[in-house]
Amino acid sequence: MRAKTVLPAVAMTAVSMVLTLAAVMMWLGTAMPWPVALVVGLGIDGGWLATLAYERRLAAQGDHSRVVTGVGWCFGLIATGVLVAHALMAEESAGAWLAVAWLPVAAKALWLVHGLWEQTALTPTALGSIRGIQQEARDEAAVARARLRAEAATEETRLTAVTEAGSRVARVQAKTAQTLSKAWSTLETARSGEDTGRALTSVTTPVTPGVTPRWELPVWGPTEPVQALALEAVPTLTDEALDVLVDEIRHSETPALSYREMATRFRAAGHSASEVRLRAAWKRMVA
Repeated sequence: MRAKTVLPAVAMTAVSMVLTLAAVMMWLGTAMPWPVALVVGLGIDGGWLATLAYERRLAAQGDHSRVVTGVGWCFGLIATGVLVAHALMAEESAGAWLAVAWLPVAAKALWLVHGLWEQTALTPTALGSIRGIQQEARDEAAVARARLRAEAATEETRLTAVTEAGSRVARVQAKTAQTLSKAWSTLETARSGEDTGRALTSVTTPVTPGVTPRWELPVWGPTEPVQALALEAVPTLTDEALDVLVDEIRHSETPALSYREMATRFRAAGHSASEVRLRAAWKRMVA
């Protein structure tokens, strides 16, 4: 995984150094001896390579130096400037040199991206743990979804069964009510018929002489509710009687009872009075 970021940076750096050296040799080679131009080109590339190596060493130690980074960017800009100047002064293939003039800056940017990747890179163990946690979360979510779907299917089946059972019960009740209605109609017709009395008389007269038979059907329909038993009203005490009871209960013990104790015993004895009247009687007796 590390090679995916470092190899492009190394390749672009090497290409930029070769192009920079070639541009210096072609640009300055006509104005000075070629060994001098070679030294200038190698100086630019060497300075850039030295600052890059030092910056990578600091990054490997977990350190960072803004000065070294700034010097590295300066060498990259110098190399870009050399390529741009050579392209502007070259009569032939100026466009091609301008097209590759951005490579030194791009190489420096790739090294910056590689450094950021190293700062956020994780070990295979940590990555394995993260994948395990994510897989566990996906498994739990899948199990929860399956459980919810199963519970929903079960509830749907239960509601369907209850609905079908209720409909069967309703059909049976309707059929039973219809049968009872027909039977009741038959009984009512038989009771109110003209021949019913004579038939009963002919049957019951030999057994119970002088008794007229009577055939009444049972009640079919709404019934009247039973009236509740009337509670015996508790007589209301007058103020004089209330004062006497309060005074007797208060002085039933020595020392005299408090209001709370007196009220408790008053009500426990079955007497009835509002809290306002009882407290007023207490105040009168105390005063």
